[in-house]
Amino acid sequence: MKALHYIDGIWHEGNPPIMGPMTHAAWMASVVFDGARAFEGVAPDLDLHCARLNESAPRMGLGTPLSAGEILEIAREGTEKFPRDAELYIRPMYYAETGFVAPDPESTRFVCSVFEAPIPAPSGFSACLSSFRRPLHSMAPTDAKASCLYPNSARALKEAADKGFDNAVVLDGLGNVAELATANIWMAKDGAAHTPVANGTFLNGITRQRVARLLADAGIKVYERVISYRELKDADEVFTTGNYGKVMPINRLDERDLQPGPVYTKARELYWAFAHGD
Repeated sequence: MKALHYIDGIWHEGNPPIMGPMTHAAWMASVVFDGARAFEGVAPDLDLHCARLNESAPRMGLGTPLSAGEILEIAREGTEKFPRDAELYIRPMYYAETGFVAPDPESTRFVCSVFEAPIPAPSGFSACLSSFRRPLHSMAPTDAKASCLYPNSARALKEAADKGFDNAVVLDGLGNVAELATANIWMAKDGAAHTPVANGTFLNGITRQRVARLLADAGIKVYERVISYRELKDADEVFTTGNYGKVMPINRLDERDLQPGPVYTKARELYWAFAHGD
């Protein structure tokens, strides 16, 4: 895997060390990041991902030493170092160097990584219900794309893998569907698209918001609402939106087999058309 990293104004290859044992982020988890994609010569919503990084930082007590526009320029510079058709993951990141428990915002450092990461084929994947839940906003920094939230996703993924599934549906603190361990979730019923309302327990994903607008503009009814797991299991279609795979179908939910349907198919077609400027 080819990887490039922008550190202190210089691009480095491989996996250069950036933290020491006294770095605040290494032992107090003061890290926020964002993830964007470049593929087929396009990088959809890259500006929004860069802006969200600067929204996440102060929510974790970090500074924002760069503007969203400066981050965007660095990210674009990184992608231009790869072939135009390369499938890339773009990951700008802030972390704190010093502080005790609370990070010192003045010590915030910036790194931008760009590396090869093929987009998964839309062949579908399986998911099951997780016993782990998304925390409420009063319990964790759920309004930031913070690295400290991801060990909980890792627990859900391991639990699912141990049961023979690829991913996991995670409920919120009130027992309603929140999202997958790694992406926002959607269901289709009677030709309409439904997705859990953003209630502060999970990030209102940029790809999620984009697909909601695209479907609505195409005349498909979109409902952001409370969804129970029973409703999800009874859906006509289930699919996901997220930065890593963009729009992907779920073909098995617990013991039930599913097929990609017309709403999922339309969502993926619309997103790819948007990404290429149509």
